[in-house]
Amino acid sequence: MRHFAEHGYQGARVEDVARELGIAKGSVFQHFGSKAGLFLAAYKRAVSSLPAWLDAPAEVVDRGFWAVLVYWLERTEHLIREDWIPYRVSLIGNYGTDLSLKRDINRWLVSEDPYGTLDFVEFGVARGEVRSDVEVEVTASMLDWLAERFQDALVTEELDPGLFHRHPHQPQRRQARIEQFAELLRSAIGTRPA
Repeated sequence: MRHFAEHGYQGARVEDVARELGIAKGSVFQHFGSKAGLFLAAYKRAVSSLPAWLDAPAEVVDRGFWAVLVYWLERTEHLIREDWIPYRVSLIGNYGTDLSLKRDINRWLVSEDPYGTLDFVEFGVARGEVRSDVEVEVTASMLDWLAERFQDALVTEELDPGLFHRHPHQPQRRQARIEQFAELLRSAIGTRPA
């Protein structure tokens, strides 16, 4: 994972990985079949090591779906601090691989649900906080896509202020953006107050 995180998919070389591990390059190909197979294994391990939605502290989970969502959005910086290597590998897999490998990644994400998004959405539905009139898979897919892109934007703003934003980096705006994102999402998938 570290080698791919540091060099990207294109820049990583199987022979460098093998040399660092003290094994023959052929052993890597024998076990993983190809560089893509090696990366897919690294990607799976990286994403599986990241916290799932319901891994939030119990007191946050007790407050409900929206509290958990905001909890993780407010802690996005863990992706570039504590979880830099797995997060970087996940970004490379999501944005820096060819279509064939991306297809394998997407199949794995759908079959394994490593972030526990289906369980999280079902948790929200059971609590009456998330709409039950939309298929859970549709809501989970929407949540995964939107939250991931929003977290990527928060991380990008922190790492490279001004790169994608019209306004200079303003930390006081970060919390307001998180609250606005949660409110927009609530209006789409949340239940209506009685």
